[in-house]
Amino acid sequence: MLRVCSFFVAMLLAVPIWAGQPEILGIPRVIDADTLEVSGQRIRLGGIDAPEMSEECLRADGRRWACGAWATEQARAMLAGQRVHCVDLGQRTYQRAVGRCYLDGQDIAVSLIEAGAARRCARYARAQGQDKAYAAAEARGMQAQAGVFGGPLNPLAGFCDDRQDVRQDARQDTRQDTRQGVPVATRCAIKGNVSQNGQIYHLPGQRDYQRVNMDKPGVRWFCSEEAAQAAGWRRARR
Repeated sequence: MLRVCSFFVAMLLAVPIWAGQPEILGIPRVIDADTLEVSGQRIRLGGIDAPEMSEECLRADGRRWACGAWATEQARAMLAGQRVHCVDLGQRTYQRAVGRCYLDGQDIAVSLIEAGAARRCARYARAQGQDKAYAAAEARGMQAQAGVFGGPLNPLAGFCDDRQDVRQDARQDTRQDTRQGVPVATRCAIKGNVSQNGQIYHLPGQRDYQRVNMDKPGVRWFCSEEAAQAAGWRRARR
């Protein structure tokens, strides 16, 4: 009996993760870093968001750079001449199939996030069962300060408007710091500081971000610049 059970377990493990889902195979044409065309079908990679072709981002020193064009070129270099295996997740956005694509068994979205060519869309990644993997890839990208993670992050837009996601994450992950009674949202990265210059918030990558002590009274974490400004904080100049 044990041998029979072991056989069925082995068979289950051998079943590809895309079994039972519509498959799309071919050499992709990269539209932008989160949209591919494979065998005539446009596929929006689920659970991530990449900057638009014309979009600009900020570097840590405040300089602008063409992050959208760069991210697209990163995806093209990664996939040039490669045959990918995509699965249709059964959703549609702007006449595109929402899917997940693999190159040599590796989820392309993970590679794009690690390279800083895309970011995780928490709500969609969670709904598609990929939030843990994409959050880990995002942490690696941030640690390396790769691509878009090398400076202040632009707000997510379009297909992946994370303003709702951030509010949901904050509700789920907010804990109470008993030392100071300060609510701390663990997935929110903007530091609201109180000093003689008033209430000022600092974005990751800004000059004084690491210096802000979040254990003192009056400080706050924010999930977005909109939330910080609505609460009366202003952005640090450097």
